Amino acid sequence: MSENRESIANRSWVSFSSPHLWAFCIATIALRLFVSNVGFFASPKHHDSLFWSAKQQGNILSICASLESVPGVVESDFITRDTSDRYEPGTNATLIKNATIFTGEISDGEKVVLTRSDILLDMGIVKAIGNLSLTYGDSNISVVYANGAWVTPGLIDLHSHLGVMSIPLTEGASDANSKKGPTVPWLRSIDALNTHDDGFKLAVAGGVTSVKVIPGNLNAIAGEAFMIKTRPTSKRSPSSMVIELPDLWNVTKQEGKYVPWRYLHQGCGEDLIVYNLTRMDTMWTLRSAYIEALQHKKVQDGYCADAQAGLWASLPTEFPRSVKWELLTEVLRGKVKVSVHCNEAVDIDSMIRLSNEFQFPISVFHQASEAWLVTNGVLNETWGGAPAVSLYATKHRSKRESFRGSEFAPRTLAEANISIAMQVRVSPAMSSRDLMFEAQQAYHFGLPAHLALASVTSVPAMIAGLSHRIGKLREGWDADVVMWDSHPLRVEATAAMVWIDGALQIPSPAYKPAMNIANPERRKMPTAPNWDKERLTASVWDGLPPLSNRKEDRKIVFYNVKEVWTRRSNGDIEEIFPSPTDPDMNGRGRVVVERGSLICVGGNDMCLVSEYDAVDYINLHGGSISPGLHAYGTSLGLEEIPSEPSTGSGHTIYNPFMDDIPQILHDVGGITRAADALTFGTRNAKVAYRSGVTAATSYLTGPQGAYPRVVLGLSTTFRTGSAHSMQYGAVIQDVTALHISIAMPTVGKDHVGVSDQVAALRRLLFGWESTDTETGLWFKRAAEGEVPLVINVNNADIMTTLLLLKGEVEDRIGSRMRMVFSGATEAHLLAPEISNSGVGIILNSLKPYPTTWDGRRILAGPPVTNDTTLSTLLKHGVTVGMGMKGPQMAQIMRFDLASIAFQALKSMDRLEVLALASRNLDILLGVREVNRDVVVYDGGSLFDLSSKAIAVISPQRQGVDMFGA
Repeated sequence: MSENRESIANRSWVSFSSPHLWAFCIATIALRLFVSNVGFFASPKHHDSLFWSAKQQGNILSICASLESVPGVVESDFITRDTSDRYEPGTNATLIKNATIFTGEISDGEKVVLTRSDILLDMGIVKAIGNLSLTYGDSNISVVYANGAWVTPGLIDLHSHLGVMSIPLTEGASDANSKKGPTVPWLRSIDALNTHDDGFKLAVAGGVTSVKVIPGNLNAIAGEAFMIKTRPTSKRSPSSMVIELPDLWNVTKQEGKYVPWRYLHQGCGEDLIVYNLTRMDTMWTLRSAYIEALQHKKVQDGYCADAQAGLWASLPTEFPRSVKWELLTEVLRGKVKVSVHCNEAVDIDSMIRLSNEFQFPISVFHQASEAWLVTNGVLNETWGGAPAVSLYATKHRSKRESFRGSEFAPRTLAEANISIAMQVRVSPAMSSRDLMFEAQQAYHFGLPAHLALASVTSVPAMIAGLSHRIGKLREGWDADVVMWDSHPLRVEATAAMVWIDGALQIPSPAYKPAMNIANPERRKMPTAPNWDKERLTASVWDGLPPLSNRKEDRKIVFYNVKEVWTRRSNGDIEEIFPSPTDPDMNGRGRVVVERGSLICVGGNDMCLVSEYDAVDYINLHGGSISPGLHAYGTSLGLEEIPSEPSTGSGHTIYNPFMDDIPQILHDVGGITRAADALTFGTRNAKVAYRSGVTAATSYLTGPQGAYPRVVLGLSTTFRTGSAHSMQYGAVIQDVTALHISIAMPTVGKDHVGVSDQVAALRRLLFGWESTDTETGLWFKRAAEGEVPLVINVNNADIMTTLLLLKGEVEDRIGSRMRMVFSGATEAHLLAPEISNSGVGIILNSLKPYPTTWDGRRILAGPPVTNDTTLSTLLKHGVTVGMGMKGPQMAQIMRFDLASIAFQALKSMDRLEVLALASRNLDILLGVREVNRDVVVYDGGSLFDLSSKAIAVISPQRQGVDMFGA
């Protein structure tokens, strides 16, 4: 039998060597390939449920389950960590003794401020708060004695372009705005983050420890933003700066415990004009993008529904993903914090409707100039609940859409239970370093102190979904800490020490500025004025109150006056009360004013007025009277809105290096006179006037964003409170100075070389242009010293060339030129030479920012350097004036002066500080008529955050302008 079987087997084998064998083999291979998911007879994209492995099914089901996961963390789980994931090995522990701690809490009144308390930082986290012992284990520990100084959480800026609009600006490092279309949700700011941005160290100098780096505002959907820490890391990479990496990168994540938030930034309104989009176009573009994301979400949800139902045979081999619509799909799943850059109510409302249409929450509206006008339920209609609002305190009206912005917006929104975060103005020239300054201004205009501090600490942390680790000082939170040399809401407050993740950043190990944290007076919280009437009026007038003034011709008696400063006939400032011989009069003086003149100044028992006279008595509550301020360097009084040509003289201003000057002008330089374009009664001028700025010198600069002009024309000086140019005293000086600009090429603009600019200037000053033309006439007068030549210049090497040119001109024609450098970021490098040449300086900023390459060598000032550009120039006897960056800045000019007054107590008295924005500017600009208007402040001096201007006394106009609500 066995033989038969063997013979049969042999015969079978032999028979299969025929074509039957090949058929059998092919069938067997095909079956094996089919079973292994690559069969010739099965679809390459589908499986039968019999052939899915358990592991493959598990992976798909895990992905589907993750779609429903909710971002966030349970604080109790997170704060039990012993070491921060951001801890840098080798960092010493730090014990801060005897501090006044603002914890960041705003709901529990007992925990808002902890006095005379200690705080221990170790392993990158806050280990303990309370009355702590000096000993702490076996670790190395640094002990800092705060002596009662204020300590806050590290500040958080939610609207930053740090690293993507990096400074100094260059063609290769300006990555904020994509030009590939209005909706680009697939872009990520982390891919452009420049770790060498000079802005990071300046942000830290302002106490800013975390920022949200957003793409630009010119896209309807700009892309993914990232929350980062501002300190450099040992890895020196952008990824290592990110606070919490998203799931797709976070290789060390703990499965099932924590899903980090992601961030999307959107824009709307005027900015989309770069794509020729109207508001209707923009909303259609947004809807189209969200419809794409919704369809993608439905595909994923359908896939998971089949997988969870066990219908494996119908499923593709790969989970459906779209790189383009992945982040927007996550938005629809509620896993993304969406920020929207919008100003007007129409845009805010449109975005709220979009959120309801596609059912996604909005985390925060940025800038939101009109949000304060729609607090009556509109914001609460957002899908998922009312968003927060991030905005700046002042500096509105740069665009039409921000024209109704108000300094009272933060308080109004807070009273409507809307969470408030402060931000700096969106511009590379405005540093995150100024973030606390925004909180200080918001407090001055009515935002409660604890909310003002929270607006830059715990509230932005909450908005970002990171309140479990930053924004507060609690045990287990990240060790991001700032110690201030003053109460943080005082305008002079400087970050004395800054720790990020427990590592000391300020002062740097290489340089330690001398900071004074022991002054108990500076630790007191400043008081704020009462703005109830002004706020109500602004609201009633839909953000545009008339700002009218009541002129008083009869006698007015101001009493309880602390001090009175006036200007002499030669322009010098003098203190006439209190008398040096009777210092006890301080705070109880009396001033009688009649027809704009101070007819009596003395103690309260002096300057008595007859009971038969018609008199108004006004209590100044320890207030003061001082000379009006002088604004320089902006288009104040030349236009209503800087970005709107239709609101002023228009923006067609010829550049002789780029344009053919029309023959009708018969002028090679195309020189214009700003006086011909004066526009009185603009809102910026009215706000400036009511803020103590009574005079302004302005010149035509051309449109924003255009190529820079070299010849800027002739400036004019006028009174900000005048109604029109024919009103008596309205125009102080028809022609003030001749203005030009000499600079290196600007990013993205056509530009003339520096040597060409200087060559043209040399020719014009040597007198080679006929004086029959405006150009020839005024450059001749500038060369002869008849009018000042004011040059916008930042670079020290260009300044050197100009100083040499000044000498050439003076030697050639035997004159003495009156040259002034405006801007002058790098002037500190040439202070002795500038002084010896008799050149004056007008600084545009007290906290310089290296925006462009030709002004990158800044002297940052405390806490980075002990000296400032101002102190260096004054030390060498240079006459210095203070300018501004924009017309909106006039409202807060006195806050800048206050900061100088407190920081320079040993080197400058207050009269010298006031001269920076009055007498010195008059001298530098050649203003011949002394502006003798004086401003009346209630509740303190112009240097006090507690005071506000209530009137202007004008001898020229023979009356008193009383400011109504």
